[in-house]
Amino acid sequence: MGRCEQCIIREFSSLKALTREELLTISETKSHYLVKKGETLFTEDESLNGVYCIKNGFCKLTKLNSNGKDTIVKIAKRGDLLGQRSIINEEKSNLTAIALDDMEICFIPKKEMLESFTDNNKFSLLITRDICSHLKDADKGLADHTHKTVKERLAIVLLKLEELGGTDPKTDALNIQLSREDLANMVGTATESCIRLLSDLKKEGIIKLEGKKIILTDRTELKALAV
Repeated sequence: MGRCEQCIIREFSSLKALTREELLTISETKSHYLVKKGETLFTEDESLNGVYCIKNGFCKLTKLNSNGKDTIVKIAKRGDLLGQRSIINEEKSNLTAIALDDMEICFIPKKEMLESFTDNNKFSLLITRDICSHLKDADKGLADHTHKTVKERLAIVLLKLEELGGTDPKTDALNIQLSREDLANMVGTATESCIRLLSDLKKEGIIKLEGKKIILTDRTELKALAV
């Protein structure tokens, strides 16, 4: 298990603001483990005892809607911290986190996170900015669902998946592979409608489909749709 002060992942998150001494303390108390694809990290309304740092892999964050179905509100990636708002506000988690592929996770106990948040102003500022950024993304997502067509929202999601996870250098396919149901969930439409629109984009030469893999072939047109 690597030490926090030597871990490159901290440069992608608010952990970069921690002092060497604070990182050493976290290294002594954190735990490191693997999460298999499809496994749950934590659930909505769960009391969290710490913060999860993603070392490798992707997970989906979902929320139960009024119809009793889970809605995907965010895809978390390498370097993201999960659960920080719940820890700071001392509230139960408002989301469920499920691994989209095999993941490496570090778990930092609540006590050490709160001590650093209280004592290190730069760290607390970065965490606050991170939380504000998530709220801004949520506002934009709500606006898109209100004002964009389903095809435009699909283009937005496909470009977002590429931005978050990049593409496979060998196949050029999106690294984040969602089921058609999950993709439809993010777009905000029925699975059948999503499959039909993917087929339309394929016919228009904007994407290629190879099984579950999606390859973006005309990003200019996708960006035009997403505007």
